[in-house]
Amino acid sequence: MRQYSPDLTPPWKKPKPVPEVPAEPGLVVEEPGTGFCGAVIRCEAGTVTLEDRFGKHRVFPLEPRGFLLEGRVVTLVRPASGAPVRPTRTASGSVAVPTARARVARAGRIYVEGRHDAELVEKVWGDDLRVEGVVVEYLEGVDDLPSIVAEFAPGPDARLGILVDHLVPGTKEWRIAQSVTSEHALVVGHPYIDVWEAVKPSSLGIPGWPRVPHGQDWKTGVCRALGWPSENTGAVWQAILKRVGSYKDLEPELLGRVEELIDFVTEVGDA
Repeated sequence: MRQYSPDLTPPWKKPKPVPEVPAEPGLVVEEPGTGFCGAVIRCEAGTVTLEDRFGKHRVFPLEPRGFLLEGRVVTLVRPASGAPVRPTRTASGSVAVPTARARVARAGRIYVEGRHDAELVEKVWGDDLRVEGVVVEYLEGVDDLPSIVAEFAPGPDARLGILVDHLVPGTKEWRIAQSVTSEHALVVGHPYIDVWEAVKPSSLGIPGWPRVPHGQDWKTGVCRALGWPSENTGAVWQAILKRVGSYKDLEPELLGRVEELIDFVTEVGDA
């Protein structure tokens, strides 16, 4: 006797199979029904928890064809291992090495102008820097940079990298940077008046960073223009910093310069 399949749906009407993707922490997907986009932070039996760029959490069922990954329909599944899965990428986008121990600090250093700049570098590149054994120290200003470099005495096995705010040709910062001539010291910078501007406005839910009239304190002017409390810019910065989850929240003008400094400081010891 001929056997017939109980499924009488014509082949052209059957949905095409979609890939199954493990819901590992850090994977960014979109739930098309609500438009909620976020990174996986937890996957339990039958559900997955996503966190968007503002820190908001939503729990969704693990249903077939339930999510979009880079615009393509996928089915999220629970990771094969029952043990928690660590993120595969660091905040800087580098491959995570969860079993690596912090390396003994190198003789080389990275100096960063401003405490806020140093905090931002630590948040995004901290894991990478510890693996590489690179210590970051902050400078209160760059007016005395030539003497600071001379005191450090950079050499072949102790390179020095410096990150400067508002490093634009013709500025005071530019002229000071040009006066550092050691081949074992590298001065780079971003074009922003303050490192706040290196955070993408879209990550903060604002249309853009306002222009502040010349002669007015930049942070105070920004806070007033955006309706933020101007009497405590330190607290405002901490709120901004919380919105930075990874390199994706930063402008490329800062990303490239920090990566350049890390490469410069580490390449000698690894050659």
